[in-house]
Amino acid sequence: MNWLIILLCSIWGFNWVVMNIGGQYFPPMMFSALRFLVGSLVIFAVIWVKRIPLPKKEDWKWYGICGFLQIAYVYTASQYAFHYMDTGLVSVLNFTMPLWLTLISPFFMPDERLTKMKLLGVFTGIIGLVMVMEINPAQFDGNGMKLWMEVFVLLGAVGWAICNIIMKKVLHSHDKIQFTGYQMLIGAILLLLGSLAFERGDAITWSREGIFAVLFAGVLASSLAYVLWFYILSKIDVTKASMSLLLVPVVGVFSSALVFQTRLSWSVLIGIVLILAGIGIVNLKQGQRARSIAVKH
Repeated sequence: MNWLIILLCSIWGFNWVVMNIGGQYFPPMMFSALRFLVGSLVIFAVIWVKRIPLPKKEDWKWYGICGFLQIAYVYTASQYAFHYMDTGLVSVLNFTMPLWLTLISPFFMPDERLTKMKLLGVFTGIIGLVMVMEINPAQFDGNGMKLWMEVFVLLGAVGWAICNIIMKKVLHSHDKIQFTGYQMLIGAILLLLGSLAFERGDAITWSREGIFAVLFAGVLASSLAYVLWFYILSKIDVTKASMSLLLVPVVGVFSSALVFQTRLSWSVLIGIVLILAGIGIVNLKQGQRARSIAVKH
């Protein structure tokens, strides 16, 4: 399982570089729409080969909710937030997802206990994430459009957490390939409609680099990575699974430094240590179940 987590975080982390490249050739929503259309085509090819049946009637609402929240909303909010906020701040707000998941999940899944060690681990990891992305508290704006963008991105993180709860509680026994394909296709269609409505006239430049970005983000960072994520989520504690995703920005920072020849500061290195410590705290064995101290909610 650890190797799957490392593979997933490596793919999603390097995808930061790829998305940066893709953004130079496509409007934000169009790039995301193309990415998820390619990803869903790959998944549907697998569905056809494996003869995976259509979703049951009662499953469509869950697939639709996840397609909207986890694909269309999250990527629309994030991409447009880049016009008003620093990339690092957008990433930090997005990756508050483990915190929201840790706080929300006990209300829907009694086995997901909210312990002091989990909270300590999550907050340690979030502090590390802020340091890795070199966020200055002054970057948070309490006025104007930037405030709305901060709220929209935070709501995206909450929506992402809710989708993970749905996946863990409602869809845990469902076919992961089927779920990934249909929720991705729904999200891609919504993104495409949004792009056609709001990005008319924006330039699209077809090039080898742009096509590479779409294919990498679509095949590896979407179809393969989301199947891996839903498989991991179905097998381990949701807090442990979500905390592992804090490795994504770590890989992203290292990848960006390698590709774009930038130096890593001491703040980044200390932040990485805190992220690793947070993940370690969340994964500590609690001994006998009776000894674990649960926080009342």
